[in-house]
Amino acid sequence: MVCTEAMRSIWKGAVTFGLVNVPVKVYSATEEHDVSLHQVHNADGGRIRYQRICELDGEIVPFSDIDRAYDNGEQTVILTKSDLDALPAERSREIEVVEFVPNTQIDPILLDKPYYLEPDSKSPKAYLLLRETLERSDRTAIVRFTLRQKTRLAALRVRGDVLVLQTLLWADEVREPSFASLTDAEPVSEKELELSAALVETYAADFDPAGFIDEYQTQLRTLIDAKLERGDAVDTEETFGPRGETGGAEVIDLMDALRASVERSRAARTDKAGDEAAAG
Repeated sequence: MVCTEAMRSIWKGAVTFGLVNVPVKVYSATEEHDVSLHQVHNADGGRIRYQRICELDGEIVPFSDIDRAYDNGEQTVILTKSDLDALPAERSREIEVVEFVPNTQIDPILLDKPYYLEPDSKSPKAYLLLRETLERSDRTAIVRFTLRQKTRLAALRVRGDVLVLQTLLWADEVREPSFASLTDAEPVSEKELELSAALVETYAADFDPAGFIDEYQTQLRTLIDAKLERGDAVDTEETFGPRGETGGAEVIDLMDALRASVERSRAARTDKAGDEAAAG
């Protein structure tokens, strides 16, 4: 169940398909967990700040006095906030369903920013109807709407008991790869595929995102705490241990690497199972 007490709605509108109207509130579904850092002058620790300066008069310009502009190389057109707000698409509060597609047809590379949708009416029946319809049909609704002066394409899907609106990249925003190194590559052998499949099996598990942590941010917080406690004289080797060697790994035969990897992974799993049994 998604808790919206600590979240703030960023947009209100309605999902529409046919003559069905589903009033919703939109919430950002994700948040940053990175430690916030700022830039300083390394000589004296002075804060480095960025300012908006007009190149004509050299004056610092407050954000409220800044407009947008388009330059075609010959002329410049200034677009005020009022101009942009007047666009029909910007005034629209509709999340329009354009089609329902099989869930498997959404290429993950297109997925962008996710948002939670909450019912915004006295009765959530229309919301529940859309949620149950998507679940039972194994389909995702492709929708379009306008948010923050941009037309968005998005996938509307179900997560738990909540509707999730996940913006999609436009097709021309995804670059097509073309790597010469793959064109003339030597095909893999059946034996290599068998060993690779065996290695996959030794790593097989059910994915639980809660079982993973951002190691860099954890280590960064440890370093900050150590510096707060002991100042700049912190010994990083004492805090984190000796720095290991990275890169420059020895190039070995692929088959040998696969066999060794399978054996090592199986041994590690056996040791882990033994430790869990002893602890239990």
